[in-house]
Amino acid sequence: MADYKTTETQPGGTTIIERKGSGGTILIAIVLLFAILVGGYFLMTQQGSQMKRDAAIAGAADSVSSAASKVGDAAKTASEQPQQ
Repeated sequence: MADYKTTETQPGGTTIIERKGSGGTILIAIVLLFAILVGGYFLMTQQGSQMKRDAAIAGAADSVSSAASKVGDAAKTASEQPQQ
């Protein structure tokens, strides 16, 4: 709720009316800042988790590639040996 303070210099002269807020704007700003910080934290942890998952998938793909190369080399070696 806003409080009003009225100041009169002289009758019929300048009247100054000051409005003082209750601090609700500051409270809303603090809550909004907190929400932004919490959202940023969850966003950063999600990205870290995604990067770890991507690295694990890339490692598994490299392992499969290496195994396929070994099988291919073994097949080539087997085909080059003279048959008896």
